[in-house]
Amino acid sequence: MRDLPPDLAAHLAGGATTLCHCWALTRRDGARLGFTDHDRDLRFGGLTYAARSGLEAAEASTELGFAIGGGEVAGALSAVGLTDADIAGGLYDAAAVETWLVDWHRPETRLLLAIGTVGEVRRAGTAFVAELRGLMDQLDAERGRTYRATCGADLGDARCRVDRTDARFATTGTVLAVPEPGRLAVALTGSFAHGWFAGGRLAWIGDGQAGQEAEIRDQAGATGTIHLELWQAPPRPVAPGDRFRLTAGCDKRRATCREKFANVPNFQGFPHLPGNDFVLRSAPGSGPGLDGGSLFR
Repeated sequence: MRDLPPDLAAHLAGGATTLCHCWALTRRDGARLGFTDHDRDLRFGGLTYAARSGLEAAEASTELGFAIGGGEVAGALSAVGLTDADIAGGLYDAAAVETWLVDWHRPETRLLLAIGTVGEVRRAGTAFVAELRGLMDQLDAERGRTYRATCGADLGDARCRVDRTDARFATTGTVLAVPEPGRLAVALTGSFAHGWFAGGRLAWIGDGQAGQEAEIRDQAGATGTIHLELWQAPPRPVAPGDRFRLTAGCDKRRATCREKFANVPNFQGFPHLPGNDFVLRSAPGSGPGLDGGSLFR
C-alpha cells in the first residue's frame, strides 16, 4: 500500500476533489516538456505543465512482482512541443516520463504516481497514443556479452576502438537530388569503394535535419554521383544542398574486421565456436551401417 502525503490524503477524504494528471517528459536530446490534462497551465518543480495540449490519460495499469506495468496517454500532434517530425525522428523513443497526480488548486499537493519510459507510439492522422512502460521494462533489456560468431561490439565503441573520425572510414557529403523518399543522389568528399558505406550511418549537418541520423541500406557508385538508399526515409523533407556525414558500415564478420578495418585484435565475436548446426551435423565417417541398428548382424 502506498503512503499518501497528509495534505493529499485530507483532500481525497473531502467531499469534492480538484485533481488532474501531469506528465514531465525528458527527451533523448535532453529537452524537458510538461503536459497536463487540466484546462490551465500548472507550474511546479521548475517546469511548466502546458494545458490545452490535447493530452489525456487513456489507460493505466499496475502489476505485482516483476511484470511490466505502465499505461497510455493519447493526444494530438498539434500539442505544444510535439511535432510529427520529432516523433518520427525518434526523439521520444525511450524518453523518461514522470506521471503526477496533482491538486490543480494547490499544485504543491501532489503525488508521484509512476516513473517510466515512452514505448511504442501509434499514430493515426494527427492523433497519437503513446505507451508508457514501467521501470521493470529495463529488466527485459539484454545485459552483458553473448556468445556468437559475429562481433558483439558497435563500430567505434570502447571495445571496438576503431576511430570513426578517420578519413578512411568517414566522410562528408552534399545532397544533389532526391529521386524518391529514402533514396539520395549525393556527392562525397573523397572516393570510396562501391558498398563501402552500406550498413553504416548518415548523420545530418545543419539546421534543417540537425540531430537526425539514418541507417544506410546500400551505396551504389564509387566516384562522381553516388546513390544512397536508406532503410527509412528521413522524417523531415530533404532538399538539394543539405549536408551530412557518413560512417562506414560493418557487418560484424571477422573477415570484414580484418580486411576493411584491420582490427582483428579487438574483434568481439567467437568465430570458431560451434553453432546450432553442429549438433545436427552427421558424425565424421558416417555412412551405410550407421543407422542406429546392430553393428554385428
